[in-house]
Amino acid sequence: MAGTSLSAADLADVETRLAATDTLLDRNYPGDDGSRQPIHTVYVSADRFTPDFAAEWGQAANDVVAQHGGLEALGALLGQSEELNAAVAPRVAAKLANEPIEDLRLDFEDGYGNRGDEAEDADVVTAAKAVHQAVEAGTAPPFIGIRFKCFEAPTRARGLRTLDLFVSTLVEQGGLPDGLVLTLPKVTTVDQVTAMDHVVSRLEEIHGLPSGRLRFEVQVETPQLILGHEGTHPVAQLPHVVPGRISSLHYGTYDYSASLQIAAEYQSMEHPVADVAKEIMQLAVAGTGIRLSDGSTNIIPVGDNVENAWKLHGRLVRRSLERGYYQGWDLHAHQLPSRFAASYAFYREGLAAATTRLKNYFSQTDAGVMDEPATARALANFVLRGVQCGAVGEDEVLALTGVALPELTVLAHPRLATTSH
Repeated sequence: MAGTSLSAADLADVETRLAATDTLLDRNYPGDDGSRQPIHTVYVSADRFTPDFAAEWGQAANDVVAQHGGLEALGALLGQSEELNAAVAPRVAAKLANEPIEDLRLDFEDGYGNRGDEAEDADVVTAAKAVHQAVEAGTAPPFIGIRFKCFEAPTRARGLRTLDLFVSTLVEQGGLPDGLVLTLPKVTTVDQVTAMDHVVSRLEEIHGLPSGRLRFEVQVETPQLILGHEGTHPVAQLPHVVPGRISSLHYGTYDYSASLQIAAEYQSMEHPVADVAKEIMQLAVAGTGIRLSDGSTNIIPVGDNVENAWKLHGRLVRRSLERGYYQGWDLHAHQLPSRFAASYAFYREGLAAATTRLKNYFSQTDAGVMDEPATARALANFVLRGVQCGAVGEDEVLALTGVALPELTVLAHPRLATTSH
């Protein structure tokens, strides 16, 4: 048997050559951490928030559904089969009763406007106190936070003041919510993101918070972030200039479309310019652990347009999910039923095939599809997302795969197996 030719010195040389690559992959491409990602973000003007806000939206959603024949009628409207509808409708009902909003953003930007410093200061403090009250009462959504004004020169000082007041008031009230989310809008340059990193680092120092506690979302609403003046993609630099600090990128449907001179009638989440931007966003954050969110539709289910708007919203939600965007924005309580109905249908329609393939993968059973580890991870991640949002039960997963959720979680996110030891 022939021996090897390369020496220990050759191996050492390769190790030296790839040391920087190893560091880059470990630091900048950790993969998803397996924590829950909300399926939507609700935006509301900050002065409208009260500790009962989520329950009120849930009730408003239930009321409009009742006026239009119930959840089964909604499922039929969205094209669900009777069998799928029977599985989806009761789960949507439970969702609207128990957790009608997964992620809530109290808006001090476009949805709030410019009301003067005195009014905004007062509203920020009131909002922070209301968030604390909601968390204490158990009525807050799992994820909650604010969107402040952007870092462009005219609004920079006001945005920073709002951010500071909100975080400082929460700390004074007793601490930050576990699901705190901060949103930086209308980002145009990498420097604005590094400036945000500096600001939250200072707030952590001032308030004695652990380093990295204050992560933030970046809203992709300007073409300059997709294609910079020097011909590069600035959005692709963001994960690497502030590793671990950005939690997600959110596409801004209307600001982005308007910036490209798309006529208002044709501004949409499914316009070709939106797809180009979102595909670049996907490439930019692949493997980094940064999540993605699609934008919103401004066609609201009210008045005589409820059912048409539900059909549009349901189709757009499904379209985003099929393209790997597992989160989107909702702007009105009446969009909650179509959000949950379309999302739950997506996960339940794919459940049988995904769990069968996972069962075969774990048991090494020969089947018509031979899945590689990467595909098995995607299947496990699909099932886990369904469980996290309420579309699928843990008991169902165990019965269908013979595998408990912790084992599926490790398959979906292999690094968890090493970091847990």
